[in-house]
Amino acid sequence: MEWVRGKEIGRGSFATIYAAKPKNPSSQLPPLMAVKSAETYCSASVETEKRILDQIGSCPQIIRCFGDDRTVEDGEKFYNLMLEYATGGTLADELKRNGGRLAEADVRRHTNSVLKGLGFVHAKGFVHCDLKLQNVLVFDNGVAKIADFGLAKKAGETEQKAEVRGTPLYMAPESVNDNEYESSADCWALGCLVAEMASGKPVWDHSPGANIFKLLIRIGGDELPQIPEDLCEEGKDFLGKCFVKDPKSAGRLRCF
Repeated sequence: MEWVRGKEIGRGSFATIYAAKPKNPSSQLPPLMAVKSAETYCSASVETEKRILDQIGSCPQIIRCFGDDRTVEDGEKFYNLMLEYATGGTLADELKRNGGRLAEADVRRHTNSVLKGLGFVHAKGFVHCDLKLQNVLVFDNGVAKIADFGLAKKAGETEQKAEVRGTPLYMAPESVNDNEYESSADCWALGCLVAEMASGKPVWDHSPGANIFKLLIRIGGDELPQIPEDLCEEGKDFLGKCFVKDPKSAGRLRCF
């Protein structure tokens, strides 16, 4: 599997994403793809992503994986994961292109895509654990696809240690209080994502660099996230289901 690394198009905590193309145009690889590369000493989450994508299988609302390999570049060892190239970037990019928030029709369309993708992930017995605007990719046909499965886990799998999964602004109360990450936590994160698409603001009023522990106390307490006032009644009802505090309540899982 030979390919040529292009320009950097994204960067995460442990990996950098590049545009790439195959050396042989007649290969089974697409003419343009995204390659997520991490130095091997910190590539565990990227390797987890490959393993989970293989187990989940194909779904139109989930990023496609074309394979992986290892390279040595300038004396450094890298693990590389070949993925679909999203021409529209992330949902966060789409919000920026549209003045900071999306029209309700676009919110509805992307929500339906993410719901289908999450439903498929959960049916396969996995939990994403890090659903957010930056982890949903947008393609030129308007389809949104869930990406970045590096923190995903098997449903029902007990955490061996107190390990934070995900992004605090999207974390569910049970994840904060009890280190619990199951499908209901993805439903809560979906609500945060939908509200942010509609309003252009996170559901929690939290400035970058502010005390993260104060935010976690609010999430784990009795306070509920802010639901955009100008959202239609159907949208408010949907978010009300996502933001049920009790993860075992049928209310939250009814968002599907």
